[in-house]
Formats: sequence, C-alpha cells, structure tokens
Amino acid sequence: MSGAAEIIEAILGESGPDYESYSFEETPGDTRSDSHFVTVEYQGESYEVVVKLAPEVDSTFAVEPFLHEYVAERTDVPLPGILVFKEEPEQDVPPYFITERIHGDNLDEHFESFSMDERGAIMFEIGEILGDMHSTIAFEGYGRLDLDDGRLIVRDLSWDWRAYFEELTQGHIDQLAETTFEDLQPTARERLADRLSVVPKQGTPRLVHDDFRPGNLLIEPDGPEISAVLDWEKTLAGDPLYNLAQIELLFIDSVFRDPDEREQLRERLYEGYGTETDFDADESYQACKPLYQFSTLVWRMAGFDSIYGDASPLARTRAEAYYREQFTNLARTLEPDR
Repeated sequence: MSGAAEIIEAILGESGPDYESYSFEETPGDTRSDSHFVTVEYQGESYEVVVKLAPEVDSTFAVEPFLHEYVAERTDVPLPGILVFKEEPEQDVPPYFITERIHGDNLDEHFESFSMDERGAIMFEIGEILGDMHSTIAFEGYGRLDLDDGRLIVRDLSWDWRAYFEELTQGHIDQLAETTFEDLQPTARERLADRLSVVPKQGTPRLVHDDFRPGNLLIEPDGPEISAVLDWEKTLAGDPLYNLAQIELLFIDSVFRDPDEREQLRERLYEGYGTETDFDADESYQACKPLYQFSTLVWRMAGFDSIYGDASPLARTRAEAYYREQFTNLARTLEPDR
C-alpha cells in the first residue's frame, strides 16, 4: 500500500472512530516526517487528529510516542496527547501513531513579525520549557534514546560527552557529501578538531530535544504563547547547554541581524531558563557555545537540498548565501588563537 489516501483510510479503519467521510492534508513546514492532519465527519460533527507514519528506516520510531507521555507526566512541557500507537499494524501500512490535534500557528511563520516585547515573551517561555526539561529528567550516560522492553534507555551509551559530541558532529559533516555545501567539509572538520577540547567530558546527561526550532513549536492563535512542542524523534541524553546553545542559534543568531535585538532576546531566554535551573552564562559556556552552534548549523545545512528542493532559484540562492555566511562567521570564531 503506497498512496497516502489508501494508508490514511486503512489506519482509520483499524484505529479510528466511526466516520461517514474524512479529509486529510500534509502537515506544513520544514519537516522530516510523514504526518497528516486528518478530519473525520460523523453525524454532523467533525473530529481532528494528526497521523504520523514511521519513515522507511527508523528503528527508534516507538520512542516518540513514548516520550510524549513520559515528558508530559514529569514536566509542564505542552505536548499533544497520544491517542493510538501501532508498532505492528494489522493493516499493510507503516507503523504509526495518532495524536490529538492542537490548534495553533507555527511559530516559524510569525516570529519575525512579532513586536520585540512579544519575541521576548516567547524566548522567556522557551527558556522555561527548556529549563523544565533539563532540571527534571536525567540519564545515566550519553546517546540517542531508545526503548527496550517498554523501558526508556540510552542506545550505544557513552560515558564521555566530548567523545559522543565529536561522533555526532562528524556524522553531520559526513552528510554534507554530495550536497550544495560539500566544499565546506574540510573546513568543518578542521574547526571541530581545533576546538573540541573546550567541550566537557563529564556532567549530568539531560533530556535534549535535538530538533527544537521555530518550525516545531505551535503558538496560541490569539497571542504569542506556546501551545505545543512537536517532533520528538530527534531526542538524546546530552549536555543541557548544548541544547541551550542550539536554541540561541535557531531562534536568535540565525534569525535576527541586529546585535541589540539579539542580546535582548538572549537575556530573556537566559531569564526564563534561570527560573528552572541554576544557570550562569559563564566562561565555560561561552567557550563551548560556538562549537555547539557550529555542529547544529552543519546539521541544518546537510538538509538544505531537501528543504529548498522546490524553492525558486532566487530563494534557494539567497538561503545558500546566508548559510555560507553563518558558516564562515562561526568557523572564524572557532579558529585557534594565534
């Protein structure tokens, strides 16, 4: 079974409510998952859910629905409730889960149009959410999360964060091969080697949402308040400050050019984070932040061709130029002291 309509119909037949008719559409935005908004009609009422399908190759798909419930039970992070999860469906369809649909606007579509006060409020709330995750959930070692007999574990566990981070980042650099940015691979490897020593080896591994970006946040339609954090398939046990540095890049440094705006938003992020954690943006954090951001940027660049494959030549050219500018700036920051 290959067509989306056939798959959705089979899933509704297996796990859905009674219905007279249904409609569906792909979820919008820069997403690496196969998910759909589904509306079913029954006796004059409409019901809306989200159906997410497992990719063809993903041995950890079951982690995401597990994490929805695991995180919701332990934190105040807003997540959609899981309605159904089928790891081995009876129908000829991929593994899937169904969540409630939380109505809201994608933050990626509105963030730059908000007033400075509204942006600051969002960054404060993001800091609170991140701090809640990092102060509440800890693990015994570093690595990707997986399930073993229904229990959350760290896959290929490492006791050394620096070694794990190096492997993670080398993987991102490898993925630049045969992309628009293949020519940057040698520089990326050099800068990683130059500054790897600033990354701590030990610490308390915390829950890291490794795809925490504007496109994975929903905000309330009537105000800039976060209503849901989505897409938990890229989740690991890692250094919590790696996650914080990622957010500085994806919400602030890669979005706004004005230095004063950046610093105001950064202050609000730190304030929110500090309400839940004992955080100080000290020298050790400032030393490893550029490398953490560099790793995140390279990961985003590796997906450039799929994200901008349908974009106009002008939009693609502009986006490529901006990525290269960010890469150059961070690479320069990471050059060894002379």
